[in-house]
Amino acid sequence: MKFFIDTANLDQIAEAHDLGVLDGVTTNPSLMAKEGITGEKNILEHYVKICELVKAPVSAEVISTDFGGIVKEGERLAELHEHIVVKVPMIKEGVKALKYFHDKGISTNCTLVFSPGQALLAAKAGATYVSPFIGRIDDISSDGMDLIHKIRHIYDNYGYETQILAASVRHTMHIMDCAMAGADVMTGPLSSITGLLKHPLTDIGLEKFLDDYKKGNA
Repeated sequence: MKFFIDTANLDQIAEAHDLGVLDGVTTNPSLMAKEGITGEKNILEHYVKICELVKAPVSAEVISTDFGGIVKEGERLAELHEHIVVKVPMIKEGVKALKYFHDKGISTNCTLVFSPGQALLAAKAGATYVSPFIGRIDDISSDGMDLIHKIRHIYDNYGYETQILAASVRHTMHIMDCAMAGADVMTGPLSSITGLLKHPLTDIGLEKFLDDYKKGNA
């Protein structure tokens, strides 16, 4: 399973990259604003900085909701860097744009997916990635992981090449559950990735090894 980080923070991206497990980045207007990055020029420049840092897929989101606007924005984003993946919303005009971008050879990430039917439409339209938001589904007392299982089953039934990018990942168990469900990619905060490092028995074992070493060399 590929690990993407969901942020626009360059320090966090660099930390995940230095860990040696980072396969890409996802961003959105809210994450940009959180870092104080506003204005079209600054946002576009920041996308390029991220691409140059990770040299891996970077999802950049369009804000238009009409076909013409989505296409115009998406083509401009794709021209920024070879690693840009155009992030398109799961709406009727978005599905049409997914097909357009696919035919043009532009990578896409269909975002805001909450049902197997939406994921099926995205795959048929040629999306590179589909992003089911598992955390947000959990927030309304439904089962986000059940959605991952259903999409995996559908895609495997028909051989769709669209990658399941589990989004809205909140914690380490989400990552493990996604891996067991067969998600191709997960994207979440740095804390969810580094949380996989932690286990009390590792800490206890290391402390004992170091204590024994000190005693043997006292």
